[in-house]
Amino acid sequence: MHNSYKSVPVLPSEITPKALYLSRRDFLKAAGIATGAALLTACAPQVAATSQATQGPVPQADGRTDELGAPANSFEDITNYNNYYEFTTDKAGVARESQGFKSSPWTVEVGGLVNKPKTYAMEDLLKNFTQEERIYRLRCVEAWSMVIPWTGFTLASLLKDVEPTSAAKFVRFETVLRPEEMPGQSSGFYPWPYQEGLRLDEAMHDLTLLATGLYGEPMPAADGAPIRLVVPWKYGFKSIKSIIKIELVAGQPSTFWNSIGANEYGFYSNVNPDRPHPRWTQASERRIGELGRRETLPFNGYGEQVAHLYDGMDLIENY
Repeated sequence: MHNSYKSVPVLPSEITPKALYLSRRDFLKAAGIATGAALLTACAPQVAATSQATQGPVPQADGRTDELGAPANSFEDITNYNNYYEFTTDKAGVARESQGFKSSPWTVEVGGLVNKPKTYAMEDLLKNFTQEERIYRLRCVEAWSMVIPWTGFTLASLLKDVEPTSAAKFVRFETVLRPEEMPGQSSGFYPWPYQEGLRLDEAMHDLTLLATGLYGEPMPAADGAPIRLVVPWKYGFKSIKSIIKIELVAGQPSTFWNSIGANEYGFYSNVNPDRPHPRWTQASERRIGELGRRETLPFNGYGEQVAHLYDGMDLIENY
């Protein structure tokens, strides 16, 4: 594993949310909606000059790097170029559309197959679970990536607090449903609310984070305020934002993108450069802020820590 990269022209498919094409077409057919709906406009990878995420001085990288030595993306990059369809498919427009989002007060319900189901107020999560900064890479399925200094606590610490039963095998997550504040949720093209899932051993891994902020600031709305999942060895869409519900379940839960286009978005969604994608390459990626392209690392570079979770599995079939 290494962090070398080569200069290759950026393909249009890497900056266009083409999930609105084949995968959504299948969903629209199933829903009985006319397939002639126009594709939404793609956006360019530029970011805004300033961010609305903080009222004070813009936080600086101050030499922050990930464990491979890659520098953290700027606060402006991270808070102004986002995949967050609940607001808009325009990556450069999420910060604008999310400005009216209210992330306080906030509660997270944790239940299902647990001995001690609880509903946590956000302030209790911040007070009772140890917050730490972790600099993780986030790899988006459209072949771009960022290095982000997250603040948060391990999902495992929360799950241990509610005591999963022996019947619990998976963890299901759900995003808030507020179309009055999240205009993208008014679209009938998607099965809202957003849902995601992990196998229990993935959820209990020490790398799996419930992030409550970045760059030492509270989580900006555009990045999933006030609390989101971060699973750094998986594609970014697995890291569900604005979580209101966590449920321990016995069977593999349905997930948002897998229900729309199972041929492209598998349940596991581990970063795998060897798994062909129907519409763009998985073998390389473009780090936001760089002109060239990097080689995609298996498990996004976290293979040493997580590859054992998938021993004996066909990672082309189980994508």
